Amino acid sequence: MSDCIFCKIIAGEIPSATIYENDEFKVILDRFPSGEGHALILPKNHVPNVFEIDPAQAGRAYALAAKLARAMKEVLGFTDMNILQNNGPIADRQCSISIST
Repeated sequence: MSDCIFCKIIAGEIPSATIYENDEFKVILDRFPSGEGHALILPKNHVPNVFEIDPAQAGRAYALAAKLARAMKEVLGFTDMNILQNNGPIADRQCSISIST
């Protein structure tokens, strides 16, 4: 998508600090982090929103998030963290679903 900031990052049109990459996902450090270690998992295929993501791909994204969480805990010494999926510009003011473990 020509107007999607994440597609532009994947295409290299916008510079990013990549911390992990495979055939399906690119993980970058957030340019304006909400806290230390704030990273974004970007699917390499355009996914407009959580309502349209393939469930199997969503599962692989969460598995990657768990892998990154373990690495960040080891490298950065975190004891606690959030794994979130924001969907749209006002997502923080509407419905919220948390996976708590």
